[in-house]
Amino acid sequence: MSKKVAVILSGSGVFDGSEIHEAVLTLLSLDRREASYQCFAPDIAQHHVINHMTGDEMAESRNVLVEAARIARGEIRPVTELKADDFDALVLPGGFGAAKNLSDFAFSGSELTVQSDVSFAVKSFAEAGKPVGLMCIAPAIAGRIFGEGVLATIGNDAETAAALEQTGVKHVECAVDDIVVDDHHKLVTTPAYMTARSISEAARGIDKLVDRILSMA
Repeated sequence: MSKKVAVILSGSGVFDGSEIHEAVLTLLSLDRREASYQCFAPDIAQHHVINHMTGDEMAESRNVLVEAARIARGEIRPVTELKADDFDALVLPGGFGAAKNLSDFAFSGSELTVQSDVSFAVKSFAEAGKPVGLMCIAPAIAGRIFGEGVLATIGNDAETAAALEQTGVKHVECAVDDIVVDDHHKLVTTPAYMTARSISEAARGIDKLVDRILSMA
């Protein structure tokens, strides 16, 4: 039977939303393994909007759900409608949106809070014992979801890893094309564009993450 996977997006664009390469690679990897997926996003305003050509902040407001719909080709639902009972696994791609919209890690560091609807949704998978995949900077929420001692990676950046460890995460250094698996919590993480220098490098770790969560489901 085909596995059903929920994917939570955080907007559209690496600097203020979902990392588009990571999001698309995730959907492609799931589809190639004949797993069905449904995208979700919080129906909230983005923290800010970034001009991806210049890196400058723009004087406008955008909605996370509406922007994430660009990646999902319109097939997306508010994260408030996400029910763990309807899916076998959950994946969160990275991008700064995971640290700005799904949480405030980009601004609060180890004092981060996770957006309430996202927190409820991800915890529901954890409590149901269903596998969760986090990539790039998304593992920043792992300590708030799974608690003290959970294993996760953001690659090898010492400062970011230290911030994660202050939230209860036991950080494990990891190569870009590999994964870290916490079998007890059914959590799989990969660095993706925290360390990737090309889309193919990111793809190798993402494919491994997808393979492992599907095997755990």
